[in-house]
Amino acid sequence: MKVTALIMAGGRGERFWPRSRKDMPKQFLSLTNDGKTLIQLTVERILPVVDVNDIFISTNKNYLDLVKEQLTDIPKENIICEPVGRNTAPGIGLGAAYISKKYGEDTVMVVLPSDHLIKYNQMFITTLKDAIDVASDGDNLVTMGIAPDFPETGYGYIRFSPDDTYKRSYRVEHFAEKPTLEVAKEYLLSDEYLWNSGIFIWKVSSIMKRLERFMPDVYEGLSIIKDAVSTSQEEAIIEKIYPKFPSISIDYGIMEKSENIYTIPGNFGWDDVGSWLALERIQNSNEFGNITAGNVITVGTSNCIIQGTGKLIATVGMEDTIIVDTADATLICARDATADIKKVLENLRICNRNEYL
Repeated sequence: MKVTALIMAGGRGERFWPRSRKDMPKQFLSLTNDGKTLIQLTVERILPVVDVNDIFISTNKNYLDLVKEQLTDIPKENIICEPVGRNTAPGIGLGAAYISKKYGEDTVMVVLPSDHLIKYNQMFITTLKDAIDVASDGDNLVTMGIAPDFPETGYGYIRFSPDDTYKRSYRVEHFAEKPTLEVAKEYLLSDEYLWNSGIFIWKVSSIMKRLERFMPDVYEGLSIIKDAVSTSQEEAIIEKIYPKFPSISIDYGIMEKSENIYTIPGNFGWDDVGSWLALERIQNSNEFGNITAGNVITVGTSNCIIQGTGKLIATVGMEDTIIVDTADATLICARDATADIKKVLENLRICNRNEYL
């Protein structure tokens, strides 16, 4: 059975402002010491399982040139451009329509975010192969869950049944919203909850069947788009139909309503790289706990993240601070306030200062 992959690369990564911008979002940035961007690492990671010619990229039409520039081996016809953002349910459905047109519905589809990091790639591949095995059997929907090691409030959770197993997977009981801290602590203690990684595996026929059942209007539109793929009308049809789809996540639209959902726990060093604090997990700090890049001098400074370019950044007596400098904007943020970076962008929009977005 052919295995394909759909990499979702249309997001903005606003908590990585001011480096992540509307013209250069997070997935196209390099945050590791090897110089490779997040989307390049995502493609490289799955090559032991998915041939490069069977990898599809779902992105915003404004990022088409970036995708072509950074992923030169991906066939141009495998780059799917959404005219507008409509969240993950329509986005995944659009990818399924393209894959179905090229290979048929009896095809396994691995769905991955483009802006996550994996520390132990071989362990990830082993888990992925197990997930493909479960997804290939019947019309199962499979998601990779991450074994939590602290009570994270920024992730969704998956509750699974420890006694209801199938191969190496567990039956999912329900998906949980991002919890409060107290609820997250309860999840951590229960041994029945996993973090929701946003990585899904299923046959194209399985997800299309759910779309037809739970999102019939979207399914009908996708059927029209599928017929237009690889024709002269492809772009015009997508531009006409896709913006009419509701903006809804795959969790809300499909996963919370469906049956035959299984999860496979992963312990492969997953990181969603959600904010600047992620650099502490993926880069080495110096003896003072600082993570620096660029032209930086520190005096009496500890536990700071300082990211510059050519301009000198000098800090004196700083603690627990994030400083990110770019050509036209500088962020100075307390370590415990990274979740509020999005509020800066909200204010910029209100003030119509779109050149900084």
